[in-house]
Amino acid sequence: MTQDSAAKFDASRAREYARQSRIGLAGYDACHELSACMLSATLGEGKPARVLVIGAGGTAGEIITAARLEPLWSFVAVDPSPPMLDLARTHLVDAGVSDRVETALGTVTDIESTPSFDAAIMIGVLHHLPTDVAKQDILAQIAMRVRPGAPFVVAGNYRRYASQPLLMKAWAARWRMNGAEPEEIQAKMGKILQGAEPPRSEEAVISLLTEAGFEEPLRFFSSLFWGAWLTRALPDEHG
Repeated sequence: MTQDSAAKFDASRAREYARQSRIGLAGYDACHELSACMLSATLGEGKPARVLVIGAGGTAGEIITAARLEPLWSFVAVDPSPPMLDLARTHLVDAGVSDRVETALGTVTDIESTPSFDAAIMIGVLHHLPTDVAKQDILAQIAMRVRPGAPFVVAGNYRRYASQPLLMKAWAARWRMNGAEPEEIQAKMGKILQGAEPPRSEEAVISLLTEAGFEEPLRFFSSLFWGAWLTRALPDEHG
């Protein structure tokens, strides 16, 4: 996530993030749990690993679930939003896993640029980046920092919102299901349409990943506009 994108995640949004993210994404916790399971299945149960987590602010759900599943994993977690990163730190302490997590305020470009990570996770970030160039850049930056063959989980919204009116209606119905009044629902949907630029299709996600230096991904989770994929970093030219 860029500094400009991070500006949306101020203190007010950080306070409501846990509730709103679970309404906005049906299966929020399942996505985080399955992400941890997919990485574990790829790396192997019970093996040490150093994991890069991009956009880790908020619930820190991806770290907490992975840390509980694999006690030998350690994490470097980066996020450019101070309120969101503070919130994540609180959740990590409460979960009893903060001793295995190094947190950094900034973007992935602030992390050492050598291929020193055994895996990477980026959940809910890609659709907040405004252009394909920005999306391509962050994926390429991640590819530089993971070892050849390292698994990478990326998850977020894809498909243009306005292109899927039925999914948008279902999304609005989910807010109504959780007690939102009509004016609040209208405001939420307007913010969704204006606040993010998802990849236009799953094919676009695949293209972004492969052009950045990853294998063709496998989608393992889907929920309305949301998708989660596992891919691997391509071997280097000598691998």
